[in-house]
Amino acid sequence: MGISFWQIAIVVLIVVLLFGAGKIPRLMKDVGSGINQFKRGLKEDNASDDAADEATSAKLEQDKESAAATTSARSAETDAKDDKKVANG
Repeated sequence: MGISFWQIAIVVLIVVLLFGAGKIPRLMKDVGSGINQFKRGLKEDNASDDAADEATSAKLEQDKESAAATTSARSAETDAKDDKKVANG
């Protein structure tokens, strides 16, 4: 139960009668530019998502380094306190 040639021909004839032969190329051009703008928008959105992911990764790395430095400093303080306790006896 497909579409036959005559059904397509009737639809094309109705479209030509409604829009006129001069408006159809302009209509198709507008549809094509709309599709191109949509694709461009998707690419820009993906690029901004990638940039956001990279920024998030950089922030996580920075947080990990900060946490490691804090842990190291606390460990050094604890070692110094233990040394004082041993020295004081």
